[in-house]
Amino acid sequence: MAGPAVFFAVFFAYPVVSIVGRGLQVDGVWQFGRIGEVLGRADIQRVLWFTAWQALASTALTLLIALPAAYVFARFDFPGKQLLRAVVTVPFVLPTVVVGTAFLALLGRGGLLDEMWGVRLDTTVWAILLAHVFFNYAVVVRTVGGLWSQLDPRQEEAARVLGAGRFTAWRRVTLPALGPAVAAAALMVFLFTFTSFGVVQILGGPTFSTLEVEIYRQTAQLLDLPTAAVLTLVQFAAVGGILAVHASTVRRRETALKLVDPAQTARRPSGPRQWALLGGVLLTVLLLILVPLGVLVERSLDGPGGYGFDFYRALQSTGDAGGSFLVPPIEAIWNSLRYALAATGIALLIGGLAAAALTRRAGRLVRGFDALLMLPLGVSAVTVGFGFLITLDKPPLDLRTSWILVPLAQALVGVPFVVRTMLPVLRAVDDRLREAAAVLGASPLRVWREVDLPMVRRAVLIAAGFAFAVSLGEFGATVFIARPDRPTLPVAVARLLGRPGELNYGQAMALSTILMLVCAAALLLLERIRTDKTSGEF
Repeated sequence: MAGPAVFFAVFFAYPVVSIVGRGLQVDGVWQFGRIGEVLGRADIQRVLWFTAWQALASTALTLLIALPAAYVFARFDFPGKQLLRAVVTVPFVLPTVVVGTAFLALLGRGGLLDEMWGVRLDTTVWAILLAHVFFNYAVVVRTVGGLWSQLDPRQEEAARVLGAGRFTAWRRVTLPALGPAVAAAALMVFLFTFTSFGVVQILGGPTFSTLEVEIYRQTAQLLDLPTAAVLTLVQFAAVGGILAVHASTVRRRETALKLVDPAQTARRPSGPRQWALLGGVLLTVLLLILVPLGVLVERSLDGPGGYGFDFYRALQSTGDAGGSFLVPPIEAIWNSLRYALAATGIALLIGGLAAAALTRRAGRLVRGFDALLMLPLGVSAVTVGFGFLITLDKPPLDLRTSWILVPLAQALVGVPFVVRTMLPVLRAVDDRLREAAAVLGASPLRVWREVDLPMVRRAVLIAAGFAFAVSLGEFGATVFIARPDRPTLPVAVARLLGRPGELNYGQAMALSTILMLVCAAALLLLERIRTDKTSGEF
C-alpha cells in the first residue's frame, strides 16, 4: 500500500489541501467564517441547487431509458448482441468534450435540428440532460444488466405459477434482487452528473453552471480562491457521502445473491411483446447514441465547398485558428497519445499495487484506502489541476515545465478504473495456489509472476484500455497544466469552440471525430479480450 499511498498523498491530497488552504487562510489563520459567507450568496445557492437537481433528473431519466436495455441484454439472445453492447459502451469512454461537441452539432446553432426544423436546444437544460443520458447509458446497462443476466429466471416463473401476475412477480421477486445493482448504478450516474464539467461547459453557456464549472470560473477567470475552496469542500463532502453509500451497495450485491451462468438465462425473443421491446431498444440506441455521433462526423466533413476533408487539412496549419495555437492543432493528436500512454503506465503500476494490497488485507484501514482510490473520480479535477500549478513548483518537485505533469494528472483518474477491473479477478484467485507455491520455495515476486499474473493478464489488458481511454479524454485538470505548445485533444477542441468562425467550428468537429474514433477503437479492442470474469466492478 505504500507506493499508492505516497502517490495519492503527493499528487492528489497535497494539491487539493493546498488550494483549500490558500482560499481559507489569512496570515496562517484559518477563516472558517468564509464558508458561511460563500454558501449564503444567492448566486452560489443557485449553482448548488442546479447541480443537485440536474444530477437527480439526469439519474432518473437515465434509469428510465436504460433499464429496458439492461433487460434486453440480460434475457435476450440475438444476432449482433456483442456488437450492440460495444456500441452502447462507446459513449462512456468518450471524453466529455466530445459528448458536448456531438450534442452541440445536433442541438446547437446551425445543428441538425436547427437546419431541419429551426429547433435549438443548446443553452437549455434539455441538452445537458440528454447528453448526460447519452454518457451514462452504459453504466446502467452494464451494472444492472450484468447482474440481471445472472439471476435465475425460474424464481420469477415459480411466482407466476403460484398465481402472481407478470408485474407482481417482477416486483416481488426480481426487483428486490436487482435493488443493490440499480442503487449502485444510480449512485454512479449521480456522481458523474453531479461533477459534470465538459458537457455543461459546452452546452450550458452562461446560463447553467454546476459546482465543477463554477469552481473553474472562480479559479481561472475570477481568481477568487476563497469561493473556489469552499465549493471544493462542498463537492468533496458530497462525493464522499455518495462513495460511502455506493460501497455498501456493492457489498450487498456481492454477498446477498445466488447467481447462475449468464449463458443459461438468455433466450431468443419470442412473441410480439419481446420483439417490440427489442425493437424499441434498438431505436433508442439509434436515436440516442448513433445519431449524435453520426452528426458529429457529418459536420466534420461539411466544409465551405461541400463535403470533403477541408477541416482535417486545416488542422495542419496554425494560420486559420485565430491565434489559438502556437503549433498546428494536429499535433494535439500525438501529444494526447504520448501523454495517455505514459498515464496508462503510471496507472497500471499504482493501480496494480493497490489492487494487490486490497486483495491480501482486510479491515477498516483497507476499506478506507479503497475509498481513497475512488476519490479522484468525484473530487474537482479543476482543483487538482490548479493545485498542481501552485504546489509542484519547488525542488525536488518543480514539475511545472515538465511533460510528466499532464500524465500524472491523467493517471489519477485512470487508477480507480485499474483497481476496479483487476480487484475482482485477484480476489477470485485461490489463496491455496499462492500458499503451495510459497511452500515449494517461491519468493513473493515469483508467486505473483507464476500464479497471479497468468490469471490476471486479460484483466491487465482491459485495465490498460480503460486507463488509456479516460486519460486520453481528461479535461478538467489538463486545461490548466497543458502547455500552449503541447495541447491535448480535449484542450484543443475547447479552444476551437471558444473562437468564432466556421473554420474553427469545423476544426473542432474534426478533432472531436478523431478523438471519438481513437476511444471507440480502444473500446472495441477491450470487447474482444473481455471475459465475464474480467468485466470489473463498474
